[in-house]
Amino acid sequence: MTTRLGLSLPQMRQYSIGTDVPDVARTAEEIGYESLWVFERALFPEPATQGLYNIEGLAWPDVYRDVAEPLVTLTLAAAATERARLGTSVLVAPLRIPFQLAKSLASLDAASGGRVIAGLGTGWSLDEYAAAGIRPFEERGRVLDELIEVCRAVWGPDPVKYDGRLTKIASAVVGPKPARPIPILLAASSKKARQRLVDHADGWIPVGMGAEQLAAEWRELQDLAAERGRTEPIQKVVRVNCVHTAKSYDGPDRQPFQGSADQIVEDLVAHAAVGLEEILVDLQTTPRDAQELKDVAAEVYEKARAAGV
Repeated sequence: MTTRLGLSLPQMRQYSIGTDVPDVARTAEEIGYESLWVFERALFPEPATQGLYNIEGLAWPDVYRDVAEPLVTLTLAAAATERARLGTSVLVAPLRIPFQLAKSLASLDAASGGRVIAGLGTGWSLDEYAAAGIRPFEERGRVLDELIEVCRAVWGPDPVKYDGRLTKIASAVVGPKPARPIPILLAASSKKARQRLVDHADGWIPVGMGAEQLAAEWRELQDLAAERGRTEPIQKVVRVNCVHTAKSYDGPDRQPFQGSADQIVEDLVAHAAVGLEEILVDLQTTPRDAQELKDVAAEVYEKARAAGV
């Protein structure tokens, strides 16, 4: 087994957050999943002021009407598990005050024994930025730059000092510290975002939309790293959003990770061949409840391992 497998936790409205998150987290760890993940969708604008992913005319899916807060969800999972790493894919980081996010992630890492992975992105929803009220959407890149710097400072040795646009720490003791350096992974879909990744982050956490496309983007990122003189390896964790169906989907327009467990595993095999350290599998959208999610997660895991993923 060369590729680790992770599972997204149940955050949508068909699940009972307080009971289903710990239950699914424990079961996933028992099945063999090595990491547990959360995503962020802060609100559902109605009527929508922009399309999904800022694509004109693309409707927001109804499941985004009710998504549990990611760090609360991850904390529930941390308390219910012992080994599985705890990741965000992704936090829309500029929606948060940098110092407070750094403290929250450090506390969760200390409490869980060094299991946190900070997957961060800038997001795309104008409404979410307006609601958060930290900085305007147009400043999202600069806010993320500062947030990464603040995290490194807060997680580092005391006394902590930082002088930025949003954050001013004259000199302070800030604890608890993480149990170990928390890896920062970035979604990084644009050229500027990839430069940020190469210069300041530990890894890459894209969404898998096809093995060929993923391989091409990975080559571009490697070329950029060489161009900018990066020598440290770049961690690669790919998120795959699955639409599971009881029967195979045979339509000519089938998208990657759409269909039966066998079809999902077929796509996992193709993506793993790109040379990934880890694939996080999000199966939570289509199951009716936590039991069905656990059953599908077990089936996908067993078949993926049998296929050599």
